[in-house]
Amino acid sequence: MLDLSVRFLAWVLWLCTPPPRGRHRLGIRTSPLAPPPPRHTERLDGAASALVRPYVLTPGERHRQRGRRRALYLATFGIDVGPHPHLIHGGVR
Repeated sequence: MLDLSVRFLAWVLWLCTPPPRGRHRLGIRTSPLAPPPPRHTERLDGAASALVRPYVLTPGERHRQRGRRRALYLATFGIDVGPHPHLIHGGVR
């Protein structure tokens, strides 16, 4: 009786579920795999572009940035510092 129940449930599942259609399923392949994308055959010229490192600051820029960051940090506590507290968000005077 158990074997009959198992076969009946397998038949119901077979009726209710669609057959697997994924690429990774076992079975016969219906279409070949797509070809790989083309590779870059030309070499990149490093001399064609200038090396730019925007994160390197001059000492004066570093000092101004440090002052702005300090002013923003203190502004989170409600403290306005500096000669122009309305310029703490990077405004230009």
